[in-house]
Amino acid sequence: MRELQHIMWARVLIAQGRADGALEVLDPSLLAAEGLGRTGSVIRILILKALAFEARGDSLRAAKSLERALSLAQLGGYVRAFVDEGEAMARLLRRTVTNGATREYVQRLLAAFPAPEAAALSKGKTSKVQGALVEPLSDRELEVLRLVAAGRSNRDIAEELCLQLGQSRSTSTTSTAS
Repeated sequence: MRELQHIMWARVLIAQGRADGALEVLDPSLLAAEGLGRTGSVIRILILKALAFEARGDSLRAAKSLERALSLAQLGGYVRAFVDEGEAMARLLRRTVTNGATREYVQRLLAAFPAPEAAALSKGKTSKVQGALVEPLSDRELEVLRLVAAGRSNRDIAEELCLQLGQSRSTSTTSTAS
């Protein structure tokens, strides 16, 4: 569960243009996933590392991370892990120079991406805003995500943010009809 939280937090940081912060979150997650033999997680983390390196202008390290992800992913036929990262990943894949079977795999991945114009139209947006968040996260939401990524419990987060833990509204009301 913590791994998923770290991956989510890294995506938020990359979207905010804070690639260095994303890499700080992803590095220990990668070591843990490798240690546990969680290949799917290793692939997802390497993909995000490639995007973070690319976002900070380090194309060489982005390519190395992506190539490692591709070599692992090809064995299992992973597609969704790449496509879920959107147009930024498609651009990075287009620039990746590969050879042999990996070239065919990259072509297969690229064929799975929706055309940028079609994706923008299906969301009712122009392609200029395609990668943007629909609604930016508030400072409070970002603080909650930061605490979750730091491994804090719900109770600790509630105490730090002065929130009350309790039942949801739908389960806390009862009917007294007679």
